[in-house]
Amino acid sequence: MQLVKATRDALLKPLQVVSGIVERRQTLPILANVLVRKDGDRVTFTATDLEIQIQTAADIGAGKDNAAATVSARKLVDILRALPEADVQLALAARKLTVQSGRSRFNLQTLPAEEFPTVAQAEFSADFTLPSATLKYLLSMVHFAMAAQDIRYYLNGMLLVVDGSLVRAVATDGHRLALCDVHKEGEATPRIEAIIPRKTILELTRLLPDSDAPVRVQMATNQVKFTFDSIELISKLVEGKFPDYTKVIPAGNTRLFKVRREELMAALARAAILTTDKFKGVRCVLAPGSLKITSTNADQEDAQEEIEIAYDGDGLDIGFNVNYLLDVLANLKNEEVKFALGDALGSALITMPESDKFKYVVMPMRI
Repeated sequence: MQLVKATRDALLKPLQVVSGIVERRQTLPILANVLVRKDGDRVTFTATDLEIQIQTAADIGAGKDNAAATVSARKLVDILRALPEADVQLALAARKLTVQSGRSRFNLQTLPAEEFPTVAQAEFSADFTLPSATLKYLLSMVHFAMAAQDIRYYLNGMLLVVDGSLVRAVATDGHRLALCDVHKEGEATPRIEAIIPRKTILELTRLLPDSDAPVRVQMATNQVKFTFDSIELISKLVEGKFPDYTKVIPAGNTRLFKVRREELMAALARAAILTTDKFKGVRCVLAPGSLKITSTNADQEDAQEEIEIAYDGDGLDIGFNVNYLLDVLANLKNEEVKFALGDALGSALITMPESDKFKYVVMPMRI
């Protein structure tokens, strides 16, 4: 039975959308597969890892018959990438999926579609829309501060807060924190908070287009669903209580100055060359009119950079993990960034001049 007849790219595009969440090592063999379901001209592709499910569809079906099967996502994508640009046919027969293009022919093992574990949808208590570019911007401004494989599992994700017209994203790994606000149009939404897993956030940043196309966001106590273009992404939420992020944002830092973002980023990158993999610390010495950055290593080597700044306050000698500073500077697009420092033991606050929608807090380190 024929399932699909389309150009290679028309088939490869939806497969690449869903195959990103498929892990190479699986506890269940069927989780390495993608579910291909044909309903007339409409062909739906679904992948899941039991925590996240992504589904998309395309009008590339061959014939009017209905059929479904699961096949290795990696193998099918790799085959299609390797084929030249031409028409491709998928056919199903005797528990094998045949991929044919020109004189190339592949027979892949399948597993029954009935055994594919789909995620049951919850009853959503919040429902709103955001432009795709706005949501992508919101995620991109904080995702780099998420923890990865922290034993405090509630840090391995991003906190999404919706309250009235405010949509806020917060991420922290315990050493730094990023916060960004955007506002949505439409009816006010009752306050709801959810910790979205790290893997879901990274997939969304990969899939969301830079356009004004609407993204529908539906939230429940244990699940979130994003619908955009022809893509539907459902994810479980991280259980647990996110730390009270409002308490770690310093409010009384008095040493304030602005610095050109690209100049500071270049100076930090040069100073980072003489740090070690285990110790990424740099010293920042603030003085009237200048910011001096120094680094040393176990081989008694050292680097020094100095930047002119408009500052006439008290001096300060403080250390930071250079990667934490480079991450935020690479993510922002402003010409200048604003620093607010307290003392050598207090956290630093980095913001965008003339805007209070983004805040980045980074803890100091002993140098």
